[in-house]
Amino acid sequence: MKRVSSHISLASEAEVNLDLSRLIIDKPRFTLERKRSFDEQSWSELSHRQNDGFDSVLQSPAFPSGGFDSPFSMGTHFGGGPRPLVNEAWEALRKSVVYFRGQPVGTVAATDHASEEVLNYDQVFVRDFVPSALAFLMNNETDIVKNFLLKTLHLQSSEKMIDRFKLGAGAMPASFKVDRNKNRNTETLVADFGESAIGRVAPVDSGFWWIILLRAYTKYTGDVSLSESPDCQKCMRLILNLCLSEGFDTFPTLLCTDGCSMIDRRMGIYGYPIEIQALFYMALRCALQMLKPEGEGKEFIEKIGQRLHALTYHMRNYFWLDFPQLNNIYRYKTEEYSHTAVNKFNVIPDSIPDWVFDFMPCRGGYFLGNVSPAMMDFRWFALGNCIAIVSSLATPEQSVAIMDLIEERWDELVGEIPLKICYPAIENHEWRIVTGCDPKNTRWSYHNGGSWPGILFAMFCDVRVNSLKKDQSFLYHLALVIR
Repeated sequence: MKRVSSHISLASEAEVNLDLSRLIIDKPRFTLERKRSFDEQSWSELSHRQNDGFDSVLQSPAFPSGGFDSPFSMGTHFGGGPRPLVNEAWEALRKSVVYFRGQPVGTVAATDHASEEVLNYDQVFVRDFVPSALAFLMNNETDIVKNFLLKTLHLQSSEKMIDRFKLGAGAMPASFKVDRNKNRNTETLVADFGESAIGRVAPVDSGFWWIILLRAYTKYTGDVSLSESPDCQKCMRLILNLCLSEGFDTFPTLLCTDGCSMIDRRMGIYGYPIEIQALFYMALRCALQMLKPEGEGKEFIEKIGQRLHALTYHMRNYFWLDFPQLNNIYRYKTEEYSHTAVNKFNVIPDSIPDWVFDFMPCRGGYFLGNVSPAMMDFRWFALGNCIAIVSSLATPEQSVAIMDLIEERWDELVGEIPLKICYPAIENHEWRIVTGCDPKNTRWSYHNGGSWPGILFAMFCDVRVNSLKKDQSFLYHLALVIR
C-alpha cells in the first residue's frame, strides 16, 4: 500500500477522519472572505453591467472618483512609518518605464543586466507589465496603463508572419520595443508575436492579460469610454474568436503548446495547463462585463455564457485534487467505455508519482497542472492556482483548501524564500527528457521549481481582505482592482 505521508495511510476511512479532526482542531486556518461562487450567480446578474459586483466597487469609499493617494509611493507602511524599501522599489519601477514619443507606454522586463547581451529583456512584455500596471493604477497613475492598452491594441493589427505562415488576426504580441532611428529622428514600435522569441512560440496568455487589464483600468477609473470604443470592442472579439472557435476539441479547456505562457520554456505543459485555463476563465468573465450587446457583441456574449458553464464544471471536477480525489484516482479502473465511465480520461493509477502521496495532506487541495487523455500532471503550479482563487474559478471551499495546502506544505512551497512557481522540480534524467536539456530549467531554477516573488501577491489576495486597513492596504486595493 502506497503511503500518503509518514503518519497517514490509506488503510481505513476511520483513521483519515481521525487525522483530519486532529488537524482541524490543532492548527489555525486561513479565513477567506466568502463570496458567491460563479455558478451560483444567474447570467442575468452577470450580464447586467450597471449592477454587477465589479462596478459596485466604484462606489466604495476606498475608490473615490479621483483615485487615492497610495502610501506606497510615499514610502509609508500600514502604520504610517517610513519605508525606504518601498521608496527603492518605486524608484526601480520608474527607471524601468519605456517612453514612446514622449509618452509612457510600459516597463521593460528587467533593468539589472549582468551582461551587455540583454536579448529581449529590454522590451515591454504584455504579461510582465500587468503587475506594474496594477501598481500604477493604485497610485492613481492611469496614463501609462491607458497608453499601454492602446499601443498593444494597435499592434494587434500588425502583420503576423512567422516563416511565411500567418497567425490569427486576434493574436496579441508577447512583447514590443521602441525602435529609434537617430538619423531620421523617428520612433517606431516593433512587436514580437513569436517570430523572434526563443523557441518561436506565440503567446496564448497575452490576449487574456490584455482583457483583464482593460477591465481593471475601466473599473478603477470609472471611464468606460475606452472599453466601449469600437477599437477595444473589436480587439476583444478578435481575441475571443481565437479561443471560442468550434473545432475538434471535446473539452471546454484551451489546447496550448509548451512555451506559450509565462512558462516560456519547454516544461512538459503541452495540453491544457492550469495557468492558461485560469486566465482564460478570468478573461471570459471580464469580457462578459465589457462587451456591448449590440451587433456581433451579442453573439460573443452568448458564446461566453455557454463556455463558462462548461469550463467551470470541467475545471472544478476534473482538475481538482484533494485527499479523497487522490484516493479515487488510485482505485481507478481503466479501459472504461460509454457515458457511465468514471475514469473519463483513462488515467492509469500506476502513473501517479510517488511524491504525490507524501505531498497531499488530509486537509487541503489544489488544481492539477494539466489533465488530458491518459495523463495527469500532478505538479503544483502557483500562478494557475492563485489566479483560480482571485478569479473565483475555485469555489470558496476550494479556495480555502488551496490556502490550507500552502499552510500545510509551507516548507516545500515557500520555505524561507518566495513562493515556488512549480513544485516539485523535475530532476535527473527526467529533466533532460522533459525540458530538452534546457540549462535554464535545471532543477530548482527558473520555471523548474524556481522562486518567484511576484506571485506572492496573489496568494494572499483572498485572505481576510476585509480585515486589512482599507485606506492603506496594498492587498485590499489589489483584490478590489482584480475582482
